[in-house]
Amino acid sequence: MKNEIINYNETIFENIKHIDDEGVEFWYARELMKVLDYKKWQKFLSTIERAKNACKASNYNVIDQFTQVGKLVDIGSKTRRKISDYKLTRYACYLIVQKCDPRTKAVALGQTYFAIQTRKQEILEEYEHLSEDEKRLKIRKQTKKENYTLNRTAVNAGVKNLDKFHNAGYKGLYNGETADDIAKRKELRYREDMLDNMGSEELADNLFRIVQTNSKLKKDNIIGESKSCEIHYEVGKKIRDTINELGGTMPEDLPTPNKSIKELETKYKLKNSD
Repeated sequence: MKNEIINYNETIFENIKHIDDEGVEFWYARELMKVLDYKKWQKFLSTIERAKNACKASNYNVIDQFTQVGKLVDIGSKTRRKISDYKLTRYACYLIVQKCDPRTKAVALGQTYFAIQTRKQEILEEYEHLSEDEKRLKIRKQTKKENYTLNRTAVNAGVKNLDKFHNAGYKGLYNGETADDIAKRKELRYREDMLDNMGSEELADNLFRIVQTNSKLKKDNIIGESKSCEIHYEVGKKIRDTINELGGTMPEDLPTPNKSIKELETKYKLKNSD
């Protein structure tokens, strides 16, 4: 029942999503305001301004992300009044919810909903000019770095069995599958690295799982192996739920590449040495 409630609540962000004539998704700020339990437009505007500043600091074009529009609304007695609003991209919504109070349940759900797809898209777009093989090499390098950081955070939190800890994350993201289950499904050889045998999209899913788990363990000052494993599972499950909400491909349904990362590294070393 708990997961059904979470999925229902996350659907509210899908329900207020709009698609323009060119097939591009967007959200209206005033509709988002209501979902996030803001009562006054002026207060929400201040949050939007902070989000716009963050957008500018990230070197994004603010106007492209936050498009100001006007709408006519009924105010009674057959009278209409023009009010200001914003058409927001997913990234703009992501920045807004990051500036809201995370203690509010609706905001916490919004942070998860907008963060997952936004971050995954950022990872993939960062390397969009590269071939699939090059994307895999780049993202795999990131996962190694972030996994090292996560391991240190987990150990500091009291985790002694890192295999158990990482399996908790995989179980959340892969619908109960452990690392061994995933390796068997991919028909990998004994001790062959699982992450070395993922495509760029599956790697991006796992990179986000790793980064978000590390962030939550630190932010919430998690102590103890049991609680750390619980958090890792919850993060993986949240990412899976949101992929499902967005109609994306589940990580276990993504194809396993023909070549492993080690084979690609050898290939590109030889190529660069020519």
